[in-house]
Amino acid sequence: MWLKRFAISFSIVLVLALALSGCAAPAAAPAAATEAAAATEAAAAAAPAAGGELEVFSWWTSGGEAAALQSLFDAFSAKYPGVKIINATVAGGGGSAARGVLQTRLAGGDAPDTWQVHPGFELLGQYVEPSYVAPLTSIYESEGWKDVVPSALLDLMTKDGEIYQVTVGVHRGNGLWYNKKLLTANGIEVGPTMSVDEFFAAADKLKAAGVTPLCVGDSGIWATSQLFENTLLGVIGPEKYKGLWDGSVRLDDPDVKKAMETYGKMLDYQNEDHSALSWDQAVKKLMEGGCAFSSMGDWAYGEFVNAKQKDNEDFGWVSHPGTAGSFMIVADGFVLGQGAPDVENTTNWLKVLGSKEGQEAFNPLKGSICARTDCDRTKFGVYHNWSMDSFAKDALVPSVVHGSAAPADFQQALNDAVTSFVVDRNVDAFANGLVAAAQSSGFGK
Repeated sequence: MWLKRFAISFSIVLVLALALSGCAAPAAAPAAATEAAAATEAAAAAAPAAGGELEVFSWWTSGGEAAALQSLFDAFSAKYPGVKIINATVAGGGGSAARGVLQTRLAGGDAPDTWQVHPGFELLGQYVEPSYVAPLTSIYESEGWKDVVPSALLDLMTKDGEIYQVTVGVHRGNGLWYNKKLLTANGIEVGPTMSVDEFFAAADKLKAAGVTPLCVGDSGIWATSQLFENTLLGVIGPEKYKGLWDGSVRLDDPDVKKAMETYGKMLDYQNEDHSALSWDQAVKKLMEGGCAFSSMGDWAYGEFVNAKQKDNEDFGWVSHPGTAGSFMIVADGFVLGQGAPDVENTTNWLKVLGSKEGQEAFNPLKGSICARTDCDRTKFGVYHNWSMDSFAKDALVPSVVHGSAAPADFQQALNDAVTSFVVDRNVDAFANGLVAAAQSSGFGK
């Protein structure tokens, strides 16, 4: 049921981007954080006194992620200076390590006050269904958020009429980032879009010149699973891609197998040390000129910002090969733990996350765009405005790797199948394994 609901919902999320697209031209991104901090400081005097602690559990540990998370801590502390924040981060991109730690804590009755989560299957299946989280509908009503958060996004956070998540930002998962100076030095120019064939032509030219074409950091297997997911979208297109998750398209379809072959070919161009690097280390390798391209969601943008790299000068971006016209949604938010030790502090934290000021401070640093329709577009930089434009006009698709498109058991099965494929490159075994996993998960034919 949630698969069909997801497909319907994200077709409506265009309302958010269309509202954003009507704003003025972009300004430099860092100003947004400064203005938001000033606004929260001005409000601090009027805020009621609060004390105690607030434990925030997330997997935002890379340089760019940590800076964006700190902007939220700063906004919260400006309003509630007496509250001690416990930053309970667990390293591992995409939550690959954090979710296991969190599940152990939840099963043991040791829930954090609040934790990071993706809407859709992850939120509703892993946390709402077993009653690990408390509803937040009353906050949405008191803050007036139902008027500024698209109904389609609300649907992905709602069960039985209750809303369970505050989303702070929306990422674009299907990005291809590149070292602009390295490509220029090798006579390669990237246009507004890139086909699969164009990528391989550039990769062959780079490889002949002794340059590693593709940066991958898959010490956490999710990163290469995302490379596959993006490639799958690029080869079969958004409509067929969405059909995989509602059961109308089989995972051993000839076009899916073609995507698997294409993914296998891409792996021939990756860095030799890929399994030793995390995703952010792979992005750093790209910045340092150790390789040319990296397929990653736009949380990578936060790494460029944190390293003080300049848009369209030091680095550039384009949709992952073949995916122009699609926007793979990866939305981040937080919840209120059922029986949280500090309910008042957690409620105030969620109010900061859902506020216009909080989202305008956080998203320019993180690479994501606001979950609200009323953020000031002039406070965002060139990349963000490009992403907002894509969000307004492109096909919106869910991510399996980040927990929205399919249940957790299939997400794990995908990671396991990718792990095997990276070693053996057996397309038939890869496809058959995913078909069986989809059937076991309840949505495959």
